[in-house]
Amino acid sequence: MVSIPAPPPVTLPGPRSWWQKPKVRRRVIAVAVLAGAYVLGLSYGAWTRVCAGEHCPSISRLYPQGAGGKVQVQTSKMYAADGRLISELGAERRTVLPLTEIPLPVRQAFIATEDKRFYKHHGIDFWRILGAIKNDLVTMSFAQGFSTITMQLARNIFPEEISREKTLTRKLKEARVAVEIEGNFPKDTILQLYLNQINLGAGAHGVEAAAQIYFGKHAQQLNVAEAATLAALPKLPAFYNPRTHPERAVRRRNVVLDLMRDQGFLTSEEAELWQAYPLVLTGNRTNYGDVAPYFVEWLRVQLDARFGRDLYEGGLRIYTTLDLDMQEAAERAVQSQLDAIEAGVYSNGKFPGRTTYREYLESSRASGEDHGPFTPYLQGALVALEANTGYIRAMIGGRDFDDSKYNRATQAVRQPGSTFKPFVYSAAVRAGHPVTEIVDDSPLNPPVIQLDSTLWQPKDDDDTTLGLIPMREGLYLSRNLATIKLGMSLGEQTVIGEARRYGITTPLPPYPSIHIGARGVRPIEMIAAYTAFATLGTRAEPVGVLRVEDRQGNILWQPAIRREPVMDPEHTWLMVDMMKDVIRRGTAFSAVWKAGFTLPAAGKTGTTDDYTDAWFIGYTPELVTGIWVGYDIQQRILEHNAGGGKIVAPAWTAFMRDVYDRRPAPPDWVRPDSLITREVDWSNGYLATPFCPQEVRHWDWFYPGTEPTQACPVHAPFGTGVSP
Repeated sequence: MVSIPAPPPVTLPGPRSWWQKPKVRRRVIAVAVLAGAYVLGLSYGAWTRVCAGEHCPSISRLYPQGAGGKVQVQTSKMYAADGRLISELGAERRTVLPLTEIPLPVRQAFIATEDKRFYKHHGIDFWRILGAIKNDLVTMSFAQGFSTITMQLARNIFPEEISREKTLTRKLKEARVAVEIEGNFPKDTILQLYLNQINLGAGAHGVEAAAQIYFGKHAQQLNVAEAATLAALPKLPAFYNPRTHPERAVRRRNVVLDLMRDQGFLTSEEAELWQAYPLVLTGNRTNYGDVAPYFVEWLRVQLDARFGRDLYEGGLRIYTTLDLDMQEAAERAVQSQLDAIEAGVYSNGKFPGRTTYREYLESSRASGEDHGPFTPYLQGALVALEANTGYIRAMIGGRDFDDSKYNRATQAVRQPGSTFKPFVYSAAVRAGHPVTEIVDDSPLNPPVIQLDSTLWQPKDDDDTTLGLIPMREGLYLSRNLATIKLGMSLGEQTVIGEARRYGITTPLPPYPSIHIGARGVRPIEMIAAYTAFATLGTRAEPVGVLRVEDRQGNILWQPAIRREPVMDPEHTWLMVDMMKDVIRRGTAFSAVWKAGFTLPAAGKTGTTDDYTDAWFIGYTPELVTGIWVGYDIQQRILEHNAGGGKIVAPAWTAFMRDVYDRRPAPPDWVRPDSLITREVDWSNGYLATPFCPQEVRHWDWFYPGTEPTQACPVHAPFGTGVSP
């Protein structure tokens, strides 16, 4: 039997791979080429069209200003009289540094964090783009960051033309401008521009401003940990703010230090060492804008009118008259006094039914209640002036600038009360009235008829009258009735004219009530008026600026000292001598002289007849300081018998004692040689005789020709005189 071999198995051809099909393969390649060409076409079109029609900024603006370029915006800096920084003005705080003054660790920290291939790319880091594109295409948010340092610079330098919206158009604009920047500037110049421009939170733009704000030092003085802290901020400046979120800031800082290690800028040991470094922030008040804020804002308004936008962007240097030590002393004195008033120190432990500042902080302010510019709690204002120049050495416009920016020293119009009385007595002295002239401290008879046909019958705080008293006593005891009668005898227009000589500009209607300060004045004008007394006759206008320089140090403005003659030294010395008595034995005796301040000084207390305003304005031959206390709502009374000598003068004494603890005692006023002295009987104004009682015999000074010449006819020998 012959075996027949089985036929070999038949292998049927399987299905061919689609890629092995030439026809399909050609189609796929064609589609890919077309798609690629389409994408390239779209990309090229987007790249070329994104800046069409001048929609992208011209980098020519980055060239130096002399070539028509754009200079980086810098804040203007405001300095105290001794050169210490007190404030910066501008939306963006910035101080431009050359790259050589920015330490290497700062540069390395920003490069490691923001753009590790900065020195290798030409404006666009394609390796970063590859990682970001996938996320952007999936989410369609275009939120994945791939901006290089140069792209960030483009966005920050040209915020108007390149928006901050996270869109593909913005990214293309950034990239297009970045490539152009890279083609025209060296890398070091780009890094310098970036480090001076980048937003680092808290209003700081650039590493120098941020170093000052957060660490209270120059960028050159930053250590590695501090440099890393700043480099942590561009990602989210508010979120990683070391002052408001210190724990987040430290965690982010340590990430930056790790990146610096990974890039070879630090060894592992160095990175570990600096990660353990504590976060130490400055406590300097100048970094928060709360040094003399009312003074700063008062000057800002004036400077804005003169310099406009340059004030905020031009990097001006403003040298002011402010004395920081005096300012701090003023703040201590006023705040302590207001706290004492609210604690009931002057009213038997009770504060008459008002909201205290502390209570307000715990309630209304915490709830966000908006009271407008006027506050419900007790307020105070202070101005201290150098007498000869008018230089403002300290200014307090209110208790809390953050809560109310209304400046009570410069904007308010308040009744001056008895601080106005020296103008009445000055008019009398100018007219030839001797300081011993007898005035009548008794009720008005008949009473004054006011415009509304009501009778005006003023009285003194203690509801007493003293009868016939010398003019000197009428002033230092601040007698209302005696002053009103003296003013009426001189004439209201005469007194108004005298006030104008002293610099009072507010309306003063010709009514008898003006003689005791019933019409409003601006505190700064009232206080400046007393410079005429302190200088024996010359008034100085308040001034807060010594000079303004541009960023190159050229002087742009230097205000002149403005002084106006008011009265001759002889008559003014007589006024000063009378006002010395306010402190030596008058209404301010307890708060000043008895309290231990016995340097040459004079002044005047002031209280309105309804107890809504209390004042003390005092001066040495060098310094004039005035303080006002009251409520913004003028119908609110302080408390009954709350005289200026009682509740305001103690703050003046505290301030002046603090000032003169750090400077030599002032010399006393030099009495003009032409003045003559006589012993006078104060009960009648005649020359005293040996028969006048010792208690009414006083030596006094007179302008030649005004001294009494007749001997006292009242106190005769053997008691035969007739009582006056």
